[in-house]
Amino acid sequence: MSDLSPNYLISLELRELLVQKLGVLQKDNLVLQQSLKEQQTQSTAQTEDLFLELLEVADALEALLDYLENNPHPSPEFIEGLPRSLSVVNRKFLSVLGKRQLLPIELQEGTEPDFNLCRVIDREERTDIPDQAITKIVRRGFHWGEKVLRPTEVITAKSDDGNG
Repeated sequence: MSDLSPNYLISLELRELLVQKLGVLQKDNLVLQQSLKEQQTQSTAQTEDLFLELLEVADALEALLDYLENNPHPSPEFIEGLPRSLSVVNRKFLSVLGKRQLLPIELQEGTEPDFNLCRVIDREERTDIPDQAITKIVRRGFHWGEKVLRPTEVITAKSDDGNG
């Protein structure tokens, strides 16, 4: 019988090319591993920063709650300043979100809803504004870049045209 086994010999030129390509792959692999480690470190640092900023918001809320718990009959001055204090906490929280490109969707009452940005949750009979116009924003919506994370929930006008 003749020798039909495959020939596995490779030329010296092909061997050198394979060795060179393996070396390049090993270097690329090392660079990718280093890049991944740097990205993980950066991601961890960003997450820690986010948590620290959120803890500041939580601290402010906790201080208000502690005061209310320890002062069951708060002073009129405290009650008068409470909306302002809560507004500061809310602004801080929205600032934390904004730093991460999570921004509120801007809609105006009296305009027609953009259904890519909002969800109509109710309708109310109104004659003072056009049919379908936004009468109330019930819950603020947010977008992250081009993506709507949470649509704005709105109530729109329904004109009483006798077809209801």
